[in-house]
Amino acid sequence: MKVLVCGGAGYIGSHLVRLLASKGCQVVVFDNLLTGHREAVGDAPLIEGDLLDPDALRTLFAAHRFDAVVHLCALSEVGASVTDPYRYYQNNVTGTLNLLDAMRTADVDKLVFSSTAAVYGYTNATIIDEHHPTQPINPYGASKLMVERILSDAAAAYGLRSVALRYFNAAGADPAGDIGESHHPETHLIPNVLRSALGRSGALKIFGDDYPTPDGTCVRDYIHVNDLAIAHQKAIDFMVDHAGAEVFNLGNGQGFSVSEVIAAAARVTGSDIPFEWSPRRAGDAPVLVASSIKARKQLDWHPEFVDIDGIIATAWRWHSHQRY
Repeated sequence: MKVLVCGGAGYIGSHLVRLLASKGCQVVVFDNLLTGHREAVGDAPLIEGDLLDPDALRTLFAAHRFDAVVHLCALSEVGASVTDPYRYYQNNVTGTLNLLDAMRTADVDKLVFSSTAAVYGYTNATIIDEHHPTQPINPYGASKLMVERILSDAAAAYGLRSVALRYFNAAGADPAGDIGESHHPETHLIPNVLRSALGRSGALKIFGDDYPTPDGTCVRDYIHVNDLAIAHQKAIDFMVDHAGAEVFNLGNGQGFSVSEVIAAAARVTGSDIPFEWSPRRAGDAPVLVASSIKARKQLDWHPEFVDIDGIIATAWRWHSHQRY
């Protein structure tokens, strides 16, 4: 099978590229390298380009015959989406439409789409499944939900087969320690906690201590990046025998607050984590925890990393010897 991974030089994409190559797939990476890293791709061919460039996509699909496409290209900072929504809708929605148009012209009918738990917005539910109302509270989540709607319409109109994977919080790194999470600037909690432990940044900022949670800090479901990669591979296999547009949550089914993650990082690193309190960020939901029962049943997907200390330990191995 020949697979195009759009965004394959990024955090999740690079782990997926490694997994697919280990399974014998031919992998081609398409990435604008805005947040991705050439070094993370390994031996896979990398074509530098942008989904906002239809000509680049036409050239790409004319040069290769793909069996499936994985779409991980997105702007994903919640706060930035609130302050610059036009940029987020253009990149995340228009870019996806360009990709879908190129796929249709090339008669490629299978797409795995990187969606997000941000499509759910505020919720009082303890555990969120795929039937939970989708009411995004920021442009980032709204842009992802719009693409999910487009995929549903494309299934009915054109026969496109798709799987949208609603990630909760991606975390960790490949246990080998040679690829991992590297964003500039870094906005995700676990890498910023570890950067503080290493003395590479100032005190960690905790955004909000007055949420309706047991300790007042946001609660999130952390899923290991290698488990996410496996889910993408299983989604590709799923589409071979299943038509239509499907949606799956990907999470561990348990939540950890910001304060609990800091405590776990202190245990793993053996270091105190300096932090300071800051006001809430616009667009942050108090609690997001997944039910992944549907993915477990239909994709036969079972996360291997379920302990927060173990997830952080793999990230610590990467950040301690970060290469890019």
